Amino acid sequence: MTTTLAQWLAAQPVDQKLASVVATMADASAEIATVLRLAPIAGQTGLAGATNVQGEAQKALDVISNDIVLNHIGQNSEVSILVSEELDEAVHIENQGGFMVATDPLDGSSNLDVNVTVGTIFSVLDAGKGLLQKGNAQLAAGYAAYGPATSLVLSFGASTSVFTLDGSGTFVLTQERVSVAPGSGEYAINTARERFWDDATKGYVAENVAGETGPMGKRYNMRWVGSMVADIHRILMRGGIFLYPLDSETVSKGGRLRLLYEANPMALLVEAAGGKSTTGRERILDLVPTGIHQRVPVILGSAEEVERVEGWYAKV
Repeated sequence: MTTTLAQWLAAQPVDQKLASVVATMADASAEIATVLRLAPIAGQTGLAGATNVQGEAQKALDVISNDIVLNHIGQNSEVSILVSEELDEAVHIENQGGFMVATDPLDGSSNLDVNVTVGTIFSVLDAGKGLLQKGNAQLAAGYAAYGPATSLVLSFGASTSVFTLDGSGTFVLTQERVSVAPGSGEYAINTARERFWDDATKGYVAENVAGETGPMGKRYNMRWVGSMVADIHRILMRGGIFLYPLDSETVSKGGRLRLLYEANPMALLVEAAGGKSTTGRERILDLVPTGIHQRVPVILGSAEEVERVEGWYAKV
C-alpha cells in the first residue's frame, strides 16, 4: 500500500498550516519537473540575458522556476515572506501568514543544457522572527531533485524522508527515516579549485588521495556533479561528504554557497538523517545570518568524515 505526500503530511505531529507550506513547495516542484522535462522542446534552455543579485548569469529556467514558486506561494495564505536566490529583496506578501520560505528555485542550473540532475531547495521558518534566523530555527526543509526520477526530500527536524513523483503527478513515500552512513569512501569537492584551498582542505584531500597507502588505510573515490542537490542526494542515499570550503578566492565573499536557502536546509536534512554539518570551524545551523544572500563555507555529510575535516581545521 502506497502512502502519498498528502497522507504522510496529515499524519505528522506538526501544525497543519506548516504542512500546507511544505505541500505548496511540493506542488511547485512538481510543476518545475514538468517544465524541465519539456524545456528543450519549448526552447526554454540557454541564458535569460540577466543576472541575479549574486552577479550570476540567469538561465531562462532560473527565471521560470522562480516565477512558478512565486505563483504557488502567492496562493497559500499561510506564507507572508519569500526569500529567493533570484530576487534582490525579500517579497512581503499582503496577508497575515505566519511562515517565511527561503528558496533556491533551481539549484545547479549550469547543468541544464547537458541534462544533469538539478533541483529546488527550500527552508520554512517562523515569519514573526524576522528574516535573519539561525538554521536551527528552521521549522522544515526540503529539496526536489530532478533526475531520472523526481525525488522530494523532506524534514521537520526529527528525521528525513524521501518521496518520488509518480506518473499522475503525485508524490509517493519511497523511503522513510533515511540514515546517512557514519563513514564513507566517497568525497565531493571541486578539485579544479585546489590552488585556492586552505591547508585543512589540502590535508584532508591528500589523506584521501593516498588511499590504502595513507593514514586512513582505505581507498577513496571523488565524486563531483556541480549541482549541490545531486551531490547531497547521493550522500543521503549512500554516505559521503560534500565540501565547498572557504578558500583564497571566496574568502572576500565569506564563501560560495548561500546560508539561508542552500546551506541551512541541506544541513538540517543531513543532520536529521544522522550526519553532520560545519563550516570547518562552526556548526552551520548555529551561524547567525547577516544578510539574506550571505555566503558561507559548507562541509556536510557522513559524521566520521566531517569530524576528520574538523580535526584538520583544529590543528592548522
